[in-house]
Amino acid sequence: MSPISSSPKLRLAGKMVASLAVPSVPVLFWWKSAVDDRAKRAEDVKTKIRIPSVQTIDDLMVEKCKPGDVLLFDRRCHKCASGPMASFSCLVARGLLCGEDKGATRSVETGKFDHCGVVVPGDTATKAQAADPSNLLLLEATASEGIVARPLLTRLEMSQSRTVLLLPISSPGERRNDEEFEPSKKTARLQQRLVTNLTAFRSKWVEESKKQNYAGGHPTLGVFGALGYAMNLQKTSPAPVSPSAWLVVSALQDAGAAENISARSALETRVDDFLRDHRFNEKDTVRLRPGWKFLAPVVVREMSRS
Repeated sequence: MSPISSSPKLRLAGKMVASLAVPSVPVLFWWKSAVDDRAKRAEDVKTKIRIPSVQTIDDLMVEKCKPGDVLLFDRRCHKCASGPMASFSCLVARGLLCGEDKGATRSVETGKFDHCGVVVPGDTATKAQAADPSNLLLLEATASEGIVARPLLTRLEMSQSRTVLLLPISSPGERRNDEEFEPSKKTARLQQRLVTNLTAFRSKWVEESKKQNYAGGHPTLGVFGALGYAMNLQKTSPAPVSPSAWLVVSALQDAGAAENISARSALETRVDDFLRDHRFNEKDTVRLRPGWKFLAPVVVREMSRS
């Protein structure tokens, strides 16, 4: 045997390579499976036969949405096709941020909601078209494309989450469940301000995400945020506890719907906090401005719990 092949350093290096390669094989197989599954789903959505005047359940649910509404996702982490780090970030968030707090009152009993997005208007020619369901987008922070706004209907059809929950937002004086409701001039102005500000927020952060290559850092940011929360460092950590919750709360604050009492309120918000009514919870809740409120949650999509 040659001196080179018997070198202790080379043998140690070989063991290190083997120790990394062996566990990476199933990870690579999982990742390929997740990517193939996502590609198949995208093709199914793209080639879906749509019959005029016949609405699917997703179509009906999108019609219920308005700018400012929040969607919560109870995700399957093993379906994350953006890479192993994105899946790991999902697992860490679910494990550290979605625990049932003792004494807390949630508006839903089951589900670990670890991701969220806010409904925003798309680019339209007129103001009247901005709130049309077919023009609505979902703004969210993701590991695949950074901060991105995608067509709401397509986003729902692509989702493989266990549950997707809609939190409708209601402006002062608005009665969303009353089909004959006619908003007052004041209510109409508030709603138009919401649409205008959400449009500006969407444009600003989508562009900023591209400049800063946010997608590359999203999983790491999510892991550090969740670990900081677990160690009770959320009040001093520069990282948001949940990047997706930070984005949604910031959007609602800019739009004039959410309170902006402290500069850190958005940074310290978890996705689960959207389900806690501030009237019954002193902390870990999303506070809206007087007159604004979230209505009862609506299940948009529900699949098996596996």
